[in-house]
Amino acid sequence: MSTAIASSALTIGIDIGGTKISGGIVDSNGNVIDSARLNTPAAGGKDLIDAVITLIKQFQNKYEISGIGISIAALISADHGTIVGAPNIANLSELNFVNEIKKEFQLPVIAENDANAAMWAEFKFGNAQGLNPVMFFIIGTGVGGGLVIDGKLFRGTNGIGAEFGHMCVVQDGLLCGCGSKGCIEQYASGGALLRYAKEAIAANPVKGKEILDLADGTLTGSALTKAAKAGNEVAISAFNKQADWFGQACASYTLILDPQAIVIGGGVIDAGELFLAPVRDAMSKYMPFAGTHQSPKIIAAKFGNDAGLIGAADLVRG
Repeated sequence: MSTAIASSALTIGIDIGGTKISGGIVDSNGNVIDSARLNTPAAGGKDLIDAVITLIKQFQNKYEISGIGISIAALISADHGTIVGAPNIANLSELNFVNEIKKEFQLPVIAENDANAAMWAEFKFGNAQGLNPVMFFIIGTGVGGGLVIDGKLFRGTNGIGAEFGHMCVVQDGLLCGCGSKGCIEQYASGGALLRYAKEAIAANPVKGKEILDLADGTLTGSALTKAAKAGNEVAISAFNKQADWFGQACASYTLILDPQAIVIGGGVIDAGELFLAPVRDAMSKYMPFAGTHQSPKIIAAKFGNDAGLIGAADLVRG
């Protein structure tokens, strides 16, 4: 980790995804005071590092920076530097990302899994403040997870803890990007939601046409959300199916971790209670020892696309 950074100092948060790199200047209160974005180089690897360096230099031309926090959709080793696995970004595995950035800037630098970084942003500045323990799920194309216990981000022995999206829920189920089969990610993610919608549209073309008209013929999560809010039965059924799987998973995690709350982020939150309410219902339905203990609160995340960079920018403060 880094040496202590003054509370008045500014840090940089960089959030690296499969398609874009987002950067921001963040103060000690979690406010993003400037931001920029680049496309993620398809070649990954050294090209990606060069792109990150370019983005940081753009900020350094305008601000005095005291540290660099990097949020990335990958497994990160316990040393906060080595990329153990990055299924959606090319040529990063086993690369010590942090050392490459330090060579250029001689500043405190950390790398953190994107869901862990987003969890930290919610715990420090967002809707998870004061909650203990608190779990976080970011539901997008996949399902990422984060966990804070007693005010500390849980990473596990090897730095890969709290990967909640990869709990097996179906024996010999759908193949997951992690290499296993039947992970909850394959049944409760945004990708699963679209799959359920396509199946329902095929079974009910009339109601399905309403959704496709909203999406200009290309099915998207935002179109499903609009259709569900308008009362479209097909869209609502897809959200309900996704929520049922996710609620079942939350029930299982509750008996392992007994969290005070489960915070949900990602694009699915745009659906609001259309998703959260059936998640709560499903969690109650599947809860072991139901009625003998209080269930965790299911709440929406405060931060959207900036969560990862906010969290990473704060974590580098040490």
